[in-house]
Amino acid sequence: MKIDLVGPARRGLATGLNEAAGYASLGATALLTGYLATTHGLRPLLFTEHGLGLAARLIKGLYPLRGFGQIPTGHLADRIGRKPLIVTGMFVQSAGFVLALVLLYRPLPAGTASAVLLGLGTAMVYPALIASVSDNAHPAWRANALGTYRFWRDLGYAGALVAGVLADALGLNATVVAAAALTAASGLLAARLIRGGTAH
Repeated sequence: MKIDLVGPARRGLATGLNEAAGYASLGATALLTGYLATTHGLRPLLFTEHGLGLAARLIKGLYPLRGFGQIPTGHLADRIGRKPLIVTGMFVQSAGFVLALVLLYRPLPAGTASAVLLGLGTAMVYPALIASVSDNAHPAWRANALGTYRFWRDLGYAGALVAGVLADALGLNATVVAAAALTAASGLLAARLIRGGTAH
């Protein structure tokens, strides 16, 4: 595995490059499907209720920030450590959810600001988390540890099901508030529990 070949000193950059390649392709696909969806009248539910127009395309168009942003943040994780990026990234993501609601009366700035912060926060968290798992897993079972982590991170069904139930029961705004709170709580938990906040 590339993370074994580069060693711990450059593991963040290696994971950032790997994730960027995948998410750049995903971002291009999201941009295309976002365009196709808006041409057929489909838009993100939260903003549709508030007169969304161009913001629907921008939300998808800014998605590559999540991909390409992982290259510099992965390198930064090698320099300053994993923990600062994980904790700060969680708070940045939480702020993205909050801004979506605070600026909801202005859909374009709301969608743009939310997409930028969510993309930036995710770019900070992803390579640092993978590098952190790699740092703490013995080479003999590192692949299994990473596979388990990626399975639960990428599965997403549990979060989607909870969000759907909350949206039906309490509405979309309450669901966004819950997402912001849970993400911020994850940041606080990471700040308390993750050890080794300095770079290797």
